[in-house]
Amino acid sequence: MKIGVLGSGTVGETLANGFLKFGHSVMRGSRSKEKLSDWLEKNKQNAHIGNFEETANFGEIIVVAVKGLEALNALSLCGEKNLSKKIIIDVTNPISNNPPVNGVVNFFTEMNSSLMEQMQKKYPEVNFVKAFSSVGAPMMVQPKLSIKPTMFICGNSEPAKITVMEILEQFGWESEDCGTVEAARAIEPLCMLWCISGFRDNDWTHAFKMLR
Repeated sequence: MKIGVLGSGTVGETLANGFLKFGHSVMRGSRSKEKLSDWLEKNKQNAHIGNFEETANFGEIIVVAVKGLEALNALSLCGEKNLSKKIIIDVTNPISNNPPVNGVVNFFTEMNSSLMEQMQKKYPEVNFVKAFSSVGAPMMVQPKLSIKPTMFICGNSEPAKITVMEILEQFGWESEDCGTVEAARAIEPLCMLWCISGFRDNDWTHAFKMLR
């Protein structure tokens, strides 16, 4: 597939490299695509760089891997016609600029709302799927753990979720479908829980597992 990854940070790079590893063609997007020239030099085959609009136009599937505070702005720079009807994997969390309190990150959303819902409301023709939001970048692709971890996902489109589940399986995850976009209210705060042991104990090599 052709994958467009929005974001020049570590998360975007990790996921872009993961897609390349499994044979997909990837374009990474940034406001200043020159930031990505080193990545392009290392990954010449099937790798491309562009601005946000070019990247959204390129991708059959788009990954939003920017800071939560910048997510809506990044999508606005893509051009609505380049987003409509596409699958967008939402990796973001609504983390504010305020520092963590005893290891607990601060969100700019309230409990009965989520960042993904804001994006879905703004772009109703887009098939958003929340994924990769409850784990850190080093664990996103083929995590080396004692058992296969669970990625909690949600979204309004069943076909879009099936496609993302196939990607997650390829990347070494099992999926737990939590339902429609409203479930992001529960999934996004998993980021808070995941980060606590990281900030308090410098332990960033863990993931969640659904047991039955």
